[in-house]
Amino acid sequence: MTPQPNPRAGAAVKAADRAHVFHSWSAQELIDPLAVAGAEGSYFWDYDGKRYLDFTSGLVFTNIGYQHPKVVAAIQEQAATLATFAPAFAVESRSEAARLIAERTPGDLDKIFFTNGGADAIEHALRMARLHTGRPKVLSAYRSYHGGTQQAINLTGDPRRWASDSGAAGVVHFWAPFLYRSRFYAETEAQECERALEHLETTIAFEGPGTVAAIVLETIPGTAGIMVPPPGYLAGVREICDKYGIVFVLDEVMAGFGRTGEWFAADLFDVTPDLMTFAKGVNSGYVPLGGVAISGAIADTFATRPYPGGLTYSGHPLACAAAVATINVMADEGIVDNAADLGARVVEPALRALADRHPSVGEVRGVGMFWAVELVRDRATREPLVPYNATGEANTPMAAFGAAAKQHGLWPFINMNRFHVVPPCNVSEAELKEGLAALDTALSVADEYTRA
Repeated sequence: MTPQPNPRAGAAVKAADRAHVFHSWSAQELIDPLAVAGAEGSYFWDYDGKRYLDFTSGLVFTNIGYQHPKVVAAIQEQAATLATFAPAFAVESRSEAARLIAERTPGDLDKIFFTNGGADAIEHALRMARLHTGRPKVLSAYRSYHGGTQQAINLTGDPRRWASDSGAAGVVHFWAPFLYRSRFYAETEAQECERALEHLETTIAFEGPGTVAAIVLETIPGTAGIMVPPPGYLAGVREICDKYGIVFVLDEVMAGFGRTGEWFAADLFDVTPDLMTFAKGVNSGYVPLGGVAISGAIADTFATRPYPGGLTYSGHPLACAAAVATINVMADEGIVDNAADLGARVVEPALRALADRHPSVGEVRGVGMFWAVELVRDRATREPLVPYNATGEANTPMAAFGAAAKQHGLWPFINMNRFHVVPPCNVSEAELKEGLAALDTALSVADEYTRA
């Protein structure tokens, strides 16, 4: 599709937005949202006709890109057949979506509870874990994000939690492994893994094992920095959970459905949790959908005991039809393999080459179409390019980097002192190279703020 400039329409959209839309995570008078006219594949464009290559996949959810014709057609067909129906009934698109998801989840995660997104999937996973164990506490990691609802935001380990942290939500935070900024004074991945597991088990001991219902981890943390866990860590957490009768919950909201070059990131580590949350890529965000994949043992808890939870739009037919079409498209078009292949063959070598050329690059890490680049002022000290949770003038270096990327037609994913490379999983090699070239140029701006 060729963008057709229409500045007058864009101005009207922008004016209505500024007059009436209240945006999330924002100081309302300090933002300037781009008015988007359209999108297709890996690109979107504004009303002036300027096109951007989207290296954010929306909020890391358009795993099959924008406007995939087969998914759009499936939504249209479902709307014409049965646009909506209450969740207590058996509906074809809901049943088929659950079947296709269960076919791909690890182990015996064969029951699917549908939600409207990732945050409420986390809310219900915690409720299930607490009811299953009869225990009140849940443990989660610093450097994590689990959603914006009350329990999910308390579970989160980044600054977005602070304003809503009740201090009484039954959440205990611990440090997960991250060798580049180790909290355990580790020098190797093996040391980091061993010491992180020891720290976790000690935390459980001091909290009281009999009070802990669940440990919740993003399989690979997303917004917090795409820190791929070291070999053995998730298996070690699984062992600790089994030892103390704790429910192991993996949050695959961002990492699932092809993002890591596997259907689920858990497949990279050969680990099966007791509960697994998903959303985003399950239908590429075309219609809001999330869910919890449930193990046999936890499902049995509610075999004759009602589960006290639900949503009006649980398993919404339009959302589930989009999920069915998305999963089939991913399978038919080899999209999961594409993410694995291009991640290893194109993205990783290119990012490591950028690290060699640019003194602002401190570390490159990731897998599939799920990469983070940490920007620093000083490689030797690893001082971040901007302070933790920087805003305003303190965030100038990252703002300048982002502006340079956009000037060259790339829409970047930026969080704190990092940018993430998270394009659609069906991105082409040519598109990747286009985006990586824009990042190369933008990094020259970041370099100006280093001490090299």
